[in-house]
Amino acid sequence: MQPVQRQEVLDYVTYDEQRESFRAAVMNLKQPRRVHVGAHLTFLFENHDTVLYQIQEMIRVERIVKEADIQHEIDTYNELLGTTGELGCVLLIEIDDEEERKVKLREWKDLPDYLYALLEDGSRASFTYDERQVDSERVSSVQYLKVNTGGKVPVAIGVNHPAYTEETQLSKETSQALQQDLAA
Repeated sequence: MQPVQRQEVLDYVTYDEQRESFRAAVMNLKQPRRVHVGAHLTFLFENHDTVLYQIQEMIRVERIVKEADIQHEIDTYNELLGTTGELGCVLLIEIDDEEERKVKLREWKDLPDYLYALLEDGSRASFTYDERQVDSERVSSVQYLKVNTGGKVPVAIGVNHPAYTEETQLSKETSQALQQDLAA
């Protein structure tokens, strides 16, 4: 997947003039790349355009103009993208009740070790995660993940943690979107 380049990023005033149409296009791209696994896990698969959108939004909201700060945003968000044969995503652990969330994040501290993509050939690929987001006591409710599929298209996303076991079959639209991302 091609990372976002500096020359693609607009200043926040120019971006603001184009924001509504760009935002609508990106929301359409995000829809098939959102996968719910059980009641508490949402995987948001990223691609070049969704990352560009996040960068533009940060620059707009924070009114970033310094070149070094713009490059920092580009570098940070480009980390979400997979390399050849790999998909990048954000995992949201969504538990509304604060007390339940505290308990589950401790109980699931090793959850990233149990995430997988079931591939079109029947094999499983494990997700890797940013170890800066896990400590010895709890897992962060937002995880940055990658899964190396070797270019094979996932047909399901799952978790087989002793305290949380779920699998979601991917829709045709989601599989096609991920196939496009793998080909990019």
